[in-house]
Amino acid sequence: MTDKRRINGPPGVLKTGIIPSASGSAYLELQPSRNPSRNAKTLIHPSSSLKLICTVHGPKPLPRSAPFSPNLLFSTHVKFAPFAARRRRGYLRDINERDLAVHLETALGGMIIGDRWPKSGLDVTVNILEGEDDRWWGDSLSSGPLGGVDGWGLMNVLANCITVASAAVVDARIDCLDLLAGGVAAIVEEKDSIKQDSTGSQRGRSLLLDPDPSEHEGIASLCIVGYMPSRDEITEVWLKGDVADVGHDSLMNGAVEAARATHTVLLEAAKESAQRFAILPAEKVPADDQDDDMQL
Repeated sequence: MTDKRRINGPPGVLKTGIIPSASGSAYLELQPSRNPSRNAKTLIHPSSSLKLICTVHGPKPLPRSAPFSPNLLFSTHVKFAPFAARRRRGYLRDINERDLAVHLETALGGMIIGDRWPKSGLDVTVNILEGEDDRWWGDSLSSGPLGGVDGWGLMNVLANCITVASAAVVDARIDCLDLLAGGVAAIVEEKDSIKQDSTGSQRGRSLLLDPDPSEHEGIASLCIVGYMPSRDEITEVWLKGDVADVGHDSLMNGAVEAARATHTVLLEAAKESAQRFAILPAEKVPADDQDDDMQL
């Protein structure tokens, strides 16, 4: 088990090999900050935690009726559990979950070496047991749907989906170019420091790495990346919001720095998975004293 701390404080866990029946699996959990930015008037914590579990099945041969493919064909599925958020979700996948699956497939496509598995398929499934909200449900003055995860929280979930899916793919012994880490950065408008100059533009914005959307009232923009540090390549970018006074480059560089910090935890999880698979063959080899009892 690999323990980590998010850049802004809360502890987390990344563990591989939790589902024996799958080719590869990983579990990621991030706890809310112990020192929230706002004072809650209730006993319920103003921020939410994040719990993801990913399973990988394959590579497996495609059906005989399928046309020949020189590269590995993989499909991604992202599903929120009905109890993942304070607003109950349905059992069928909605448009937001399909959108997350498309972004995840794009990110993993730049990581996996597909030409080593011709006419084979790979299934990557991410189940979100608990997702971060867009805002604190007890804050009646903030805008947006109550307890929803369809905006800023949805993008934050995708960054961690990339990380846990990368750990599960590595645990499945799939050939990859590098470990893929998800990073997120946001431009936050502090309520007490927002000022307007003669041109009417807003000031008082700050760049935060790995933020929790429910802990901040005014998020101007947010950017997530899928980053491979060893190759210095970005396989996925999703940017949303107003980047005035900060710029796209600064926001993307912040997301890359967050991905670099996540990469250290992902590397430890990959080492743990390799050590576990190195021990398994040794346990299955029969002892020397048993060879004499074998009958041909």
